Amino acid sequence: MKEPVLAGLTSDVRPRRSGRASLRLAGAASRSAPATHEEEPVAQSLGRLATLLAAHAPYDGVFHLRVPGLHVVRRSRPTRALERATVPPTLCIVAQGAKTVMLGREVYPYDASCLVAYAVDLPIAGQVIRASRREPFLVLVLELDPYKIAELTLKAYPHGVPNPQSSRGVIVGQTTAAIVGAAARLVESMAHPAEAELLAPLVVDEILIRLLLCPIGPRVAQIGLQESSVQRVAKAVSWVREHFAQSITLEGLADLVHMSVSSFHQHFKAVTTMTPLQYQKVLRLQEARRLMLSRMLDAGGAARQVGYLSASQFSREYTRLFGNAPTRDVARLREDGIMLDDRTR
Repeated sequence: MKEPVLAGLTSDVRPRRSGRASLRLAGAASRSAPATHEEEPVAQSLGRLATLLAAHAPYDGVFHLRVPGLHVVRRSRPTRALERATVPPTLCIVAQGAKTVMLGREVYPYDASCLVAYAVDLPIAGQVIRASRREPFLVLVLELDPYKIAELTLKAYPHGVPNPQSSRGVIVGQTTAAIVGAAARLVESMAHPAEAELLAPLVVDEILIRLLLCPIGPRVAQIGLQESSVQRVAKAVSWVREHFAQSITLEGLADLVHMSVSSFHQHFKAVTTMTPLQYQKVLRLQEARRLMLSRMLDAGGAARQVGYLSASQFSREYTRLFGNAPTRDVARLREDGIMLDDRTR
C-alpha cells in the first residue's frame, strides 16, 4: 500500500485485494504526481471540464443533462462511509477529486487521471476520498449502450478486436486530453438546445470511438460483442436483476446464455468477482435497504418482498453487508439525509 496506485498508470489499473483498511489508506495512494510537460494539455482540458460540470451541478447531487443517459455527479466533501449501489454499464470521466470503488474484495482507487467504465450491472461500494467546497468531486457519467458499442467497434476494429487482458467488469485506464476535450465540448453544447440535439450524438460517438481506440478499448468492446463472455454474463445479470426475488439455479442461468455450467460459473465470477447466488444476495439486500428508506417498510416487510423467508437470516446478511442491523442502518441514513430513489443510485 506504500506505492502510489495511480502514478505511472498505463492501460489498466491492477485492483487491490483488501478490506476496509484499503479504503482508509486510499487517499494517500490516489494523490496525483506533479504534472509533467506532457500532462499539461490533459490538466488544461480537465480544468475546462470541471468548470463546465460545476455550472451544471451548482450543489451536491445528480444532475441529468439533455442527452439521455448523461449526467453529472457533484460531492463537496468526502463520504464518511461506503455507499452501495448497482451501477449499469457506464463511462465515468472524473474532472476533479478522487474516489475509491470496491467490487467484491477488489479496491479500485481513481481520480482525474483515470477513465472508469463498468461493463455490466455491478453491485459496488464507493467512497469519495477527495472533495471540498472549493474543489468538489465532479464526474461526468455516460451510460453505455451495447448496441452502439457494437456498431462503433466494427469501425474501430475492422479486422477484429484484440484479445482483452481481462474480463473484469470494472475497467480503469488512463485518461487522454482528446477524450476529456470531447467531453467538455459535449457538456458545452448543453447550453444550446438546437446544437445539443444535432451535435451531441456525434460527440458521444467521438468519445466512444476514442475510448475504443485507447489501451482499454478491447475490454470496452466486449460490452457490445454478442458472443463475448462479458455480453453473455450481462444477459444473465439482467435476468437476475429482473427476477432477484425468485430462486435461481446455476444450471438455469447457464442454459439461458447457452454456456456449460462450469464455463458460465467461471466467466460470471471473472466479470463480477461473485457467484450468481452471491450477486443475487447483494441485489436483494440493496433493494431491501431502498424499500425501507423510500417506502418506509419495516425490516420484516422488506425482507419478505425481496425473497427472504427467514427474518433472522436477512438480519445477519444485512448486517454483514452494510455494517449495521437494518433498523439502525436505515436510521443512520435518514439522519444523514440519504434517500435511495432507485436501484441504480
